[in-house]
Amino acid sequence: MANLTTKELSALDDQIRHEQVLVKKYQAMACLCTDPKVQNDLNQIAGKHQQHCSTLMNFLH
Repeated sequence: MANLTTKELSALDDQIRHEQVLVKKYQAMACLCTDPKVQNDLNQIAGKHQQHCSTLMNFLH
């Protein structure tokens, strides 16, 4: 693990939580969508936020 300060760890934790919220929101919107194109786009956006979350989590390992 990188030598992160308490402030950096707190900011990292906040950002991970924000990304997780975005993943859930976009997934929920995709489930409510009837247009396959829009549903696919929303799922792709959710996937990108999941990748962001995974990238940020790598800083903790």
